[in-house]
Amino acid sequence: MKRDINIFEFPLNLGLTKKEHEIEPGVKKLPDWLRRFDFHKRIDPKNIFRLDSPEYSMDFDEETGVKNSDKIIEYAKKQAELVLRNYDKSTFNIILGGDCSILIGNAIALKQLGNFGLFYLDGHTDFIPPGLSPSGGVAGMDLAIVSGIGHEKLTDIHHLKPYFYEENIFCVGNAETDDDEYVEQILNSEIHYFDIESLRKNGFRKTSEDFLQLVIAQNLDGFFIHLDVDVLKDEIMPAVDSRMEDGIDYENLKEILKPLINNDRCFGIEITILDPDYDEEGYYTKTFIENLIPLINN
Repeated sequence: MKRDINIFEFPLNLGLTKKEHEIEPGVKKLPDWLRRFDFHKRIDPKNIFRLDSPEYSMDFDEETGVKNSDKIIEYAKKQAELVLRNYDKSTFNIILGGDCSILIGNAIALKQLGNFGLFYLDGHTDFIPPGLSPSGGVAGMDLAIVSGIGHEKLTDIHHLKPYFYEENIFCVGNAETDDDEYVEQILNSEIHYFDIESLRKNGFRKTSEDFLQLVIAQNLDGFFIHLDVDVLKDEIMPAVDSRMEDGIDYENLKEILKPLINNDRCFGIEITILDPDYDEEGYYTKTFIENLIPLINN
């Protein structure tokens, strides 16, 4: 039986450092942008919830070593409250960013619901400590934060550290493989790591099935999907903050997501980083919607 769907809109952009030509990163426009192309209408959700973002800033916090930490923490707490207040075990949740720092609030909510797994589908690992980040942007280290790496102000909100246990995480699709120090961080963790080449070698569907076997073996209460659209090839999704040439195509994406979305233990999916400012005619966005809708509505 098809599950009811809730859409949560979290248009946060505080995890990104704005580029020289920007007033602020455009990812906060994503929920409204998707609505413009009938994403919400075609999903036909039971409910739509929204938490507006604070005013953009680039305040570097010496204590945590990241930008905008206090605002991100405050937002994450409110975000988790909104998710928990509207939680229904029989509902599939679509969570629209924003940047990848929205994972923190979602992770806090999930930890309060039980022991969850995370399928992290992203063109980057986002698994570095603040000291290795050139920008100090939380969106580039969110997987590390939700795994318990970084300052406790961010990693231990409500004394819930870690929000996800490393051994219950699959990190899939990293194409930033030429920086040894960057990759070394995740190789030295307990996370199940598949960069773009090992993902192809293992198989797209099989990687998802391997993750589902882990969920069963660990008797997890459920799992969550993180989808950063920069995991897609640049030629089909250039409307992102940090472009990578290599990536997966839409057929690969379908192979990965279909078994996950169709699984009863799937809490939902968050979609991040698609920036309308880099897709002014909506060409790439419309193609993305056309490929994603059938997966969710099947």
